[in-house]
Amino acid sequence: MVSLQFITHETDRYNTLESAIMALEGGCKWIQLRMKEATLEEIERVALKLKPLCKEHEAILVIDDHVELARKLEVDGVHLGKTDMPVDQARSILGEAFIIGGTANNFEDVLMHYRAGADYVGVGPYRFTRTKKNLSPVLGAEGYATLINRMKEAGISLPIVAIGGITNEDIPELLQLGVNGIALSGSILQAEDPREETKRIINGYL
Repeated sequence: MVSLQFITHETDRYNTLESAIMALEGGCKWIQLRMKEATLEEIERVALKLKPLCKEHEAILVIDDHVELARKLEVDGVHLGKTDMPVDQARSILGEAFIIGGTANNFEDVLMHYRAGADYVGVGPYRFTRTKKNLSPVLGAEGYATLINRMKEAGISLPIVAIGGITNEDIPELLQLGVNGIALSGSILQAEDPREETKRIINGYL
């Protein structure tokens, strides 16, 4: 599991593709293409441009939500939110070669994804974030610690990626708690130079 996942996001300064390119150029090896308000055609258009760039940078490309599109474009995988297709159903469509991740907010979510055969869980939110609508209850460091302990007690070994309003200053504590990866979006794109910010995060923490 890679340590830094970049979740694409459109801002006043950058479009979705530009945001992903800057993360790649900064050394990020995992891009999650997330375009919640876009049509399937728009997502496909961006994904087709992004796929060869990810290959060039030896980075993983995961599409948010759309299982059939992930299969059609032969990207590396798909990330499924709480209201998306269940992980086991996606696995039956995609097979074992694709990476499948699921969103989790509590132990029950993690257990469900684990039993369904997920490759990792994106657990959050760490704190309030404006990049996601219909936000689940905020976990904070205490929530992650409790969840990770329950996973250990249950013998569940599943990579955890922390997500949701995370800043650079939060990363050491989250890694110390035992998460396997950090998902970032706003903290990189709000920086003066997102490329350099990505490099700084990878070199400094991950």
